[in-house]
Amino acid sequence: MSRILIVTNDFPPRQGGIETFVRALCDHLPADELVVFTSSMPGDQAYDATLPFPVVRDRTTMLVPGPRVNRHAAEVLRRYQADRVIFGAAAPLGLMAPALRKAGARKVIAITHGHETWWAALPGSRQALRRIGESADVMTTVSDWCAERIARALTPAAQARMVRLRPGVDVERFYPGCGGAEVRTALALGNRPVVGCVSRLVARKGQDSLIEAWPRVLAVVPDAVLLLVGGGPDRRRLTELAERNQVAESVVFTGPVAWAEIPPYHDAVDVFAMPCRTRRLGLEPEALGIVALEAAATGKPVLIGDSGGAPETVEPGRTGYVVNADTVADHLIELLTNPLKAKALGEQGRQRVHQSWTWQATAQTLHHLLNDPR
Repeated sequence: MSRILIVTNDFPPRQGGIETFVRALCDHLPADELVVFTSSMPGDQAYDATLPFPVVRDRTTMLVPGPRVNRHAAEVLRRYQADRVIFGAAAPLGLMAPALRKAGARKVIAITHGHETWWAALPGSRQALRRIGESADVMTTVSDWCAERIARALTPAAQARMVRLRPGVDVERFYPGCGGAEVRTALALGNRPVVGCVSRLVARKGQDSLIEAWPRVLAVVPDAVLLLVGGGPDRRRLTELAERNQVAESVVFTGPVAWAEIPPYHDAVDVFAMPCRTRRLGLEPEALGIVALEAAATGKPVLIGDSGGAPETVEPGRTGYVVNADTVADHLIELLTNPLKAKALGEQGRQRVHQSWTWQATAQTLHHLLNDPR
């Protein structure tokens, strides 16, 4: 039986958006046809022992295309008799495609996320991305915004082979009533209005905009709580910002939360807000924002920033709003003071996820791409 080889640096136990995407794809592929080649990281042996498919870890903490890593990947492909390859993130690992074709790969799929948009914008990396596009049978994109920008670096032939492969939401894990009451009890939130952001604490996600808007929110909704779920390098800066804005008592930091335990935190809030922004002169955008879709699946109204493809996660005025640092406070106040409207937006958002953003639909697309003889 031929197998599918997934080559990726983005795999648990490391947490992040791409890791979630790649791991979900694994869950929707036949376990007996799958093998993963990835890098080493703390806790990987214990994690890999729980999986129904083999994982081969390179000795390095970051796979970088080159003679040794290429040889190792080719050895894994031959050992497990794989003939189809998925690169969990096209750049830079897609540069390994020619070596894997020589080793027997007949189909190569390169998945792009947000960082390939800046590869497409810079001269040297643009040429590398062009080579990846030429060596892959299909290059997928997670959003229309990403597709438009990545296409600029590709040849017309590679552009014609681009396919949208949207991330999905596991609606059997994310749903209204999936554990929010227990989280509220554990954090002593009671029945207070809660705005939540479930994301790594990094500047791009915009948690600082929420904290800076919070004094205005408290002036109208004095018992409101801002719940920041996740860990990251911005924790200290955000804590100090809450203290300077004199809102520290109403801002709750949970610290890191395991991916399997995330759904109840979405369920615990009244409004989900992630006013993400594009940074580094346009080179650090938000490709999409799967956490916004997970929040919608639990029936929550979503406020999302105007970065990259993130606005594609909402229908403004119907499931939530696209916001920036200047407008986030107004929309938070609107939804916290009008719970009926907030509920209506959340219900419509949940319907939208069920209709257009399920992993089942994503898996069907991927299955077609893997088995299309062309």
